Amino acid sequence: MPYLFTHFKEKITPDGESVYFSVSKDGLNWEEVNGGKPVLRSTESKMGCRDIEIVRLHTGGFVIITTDECIAYRYDENYNVDWKVVNRTGSKSFCMWKTDDLVNFSQQQRIYFGREDFGCMWAPEVFFDEENEEYLIHWGSTVEADNYSHMSIYCSRTKDFETFSPPELFFTKDNEILDTHIVKIDGTYHMFYKNAERPSMNMHAYSDKLYGPYTHNEEFERYMASLEKPGSYEAPTTLILPDGRWCLMLDFFGCEKSKMGYVPFISEKPGDTDFTMSKEQFSFPYGFKHGGIIEITDEEYERVKSLTI
Repeated sequence: MPYLFTHFKEKITPDGESVYFSVSKDGLNWEEVNGGKPVLRSTESKMGCRDIEIVRLHTGGFVIITTDECIAYRYDENYNVDWKVVNRTGSKSFCMWKTDDLVNFSQQQRIYFGREDFGCMWAPEVFFDEENEEYLIHWGSTVEADNYSHMSIYCSRTKDFETFSPPELFFTKDNEILDTHIVKIDGTYHMFYKNAERPSMNMHAYSDKLYGPYTHNEEFERYMASLEKPGSYEAPTTLILPDGRWCLMLDFFGCEKSKMGYVPFISEKPGDTDFTMSKEQFSFPYGFKHGGIIEITDEEYERVKSLTI
């Protein structure tokens, strides 16, 4: 089964912070779509899209949700940005588009939860809770109550992406955390996330309940600690390859901008967190950043591949 990757690009110009599509037949070798140009651009609020998420609805169609932010507009003359300022004054809502066929899209919409005390709302991801037939949106935020000094994971629930439950705390630690990705395999909920500090690296935890408590995976932490520049990986996402192996994708930013992008880690089967870096098997036409992957049909693959906007 083919795959669709929704993501943004690593660029120093605003057009990089838009919605891009790429497709693959094997999950490892990817082709650009729309001539490598954005499929969707934000024309509202912060005028940018980061951390692109796509979900296939159980009722049909798709929803795309992104962080509402454009870092390119915040660069100084040397293309540096003060992330502490961004964490205090960043996005307070998400961008959203809906589509029935992956080629025709609704007007841009805004998901706003009424929480002005959020300093930022970063990296939305969506998990479909089959038991309750609702979608859990989870993301990283700082809050005014602790002077925007600590990022934790918050969540909201929706059945239709029209009405949403009030945000509540989903997962937190003594240190800052961000970029959660949740997947359910054989009754176990796997949560991958990024420790921002003490230590700075990706983590894995698991639970038999969606809302936890989650158990820390020490073996996964030891493997991540063994990597060169372990703090330079973030934005986890996963997919099951056609041969049944499990692929964890991590966004690597520890190099010059033109070489930044995802790196695959592969284990023998879904649920097995004994991963091995496998970047020699991987190809992508350009540097690509924080996104999400879904399986698509052959018909959808051909339709998206022919997309011209």
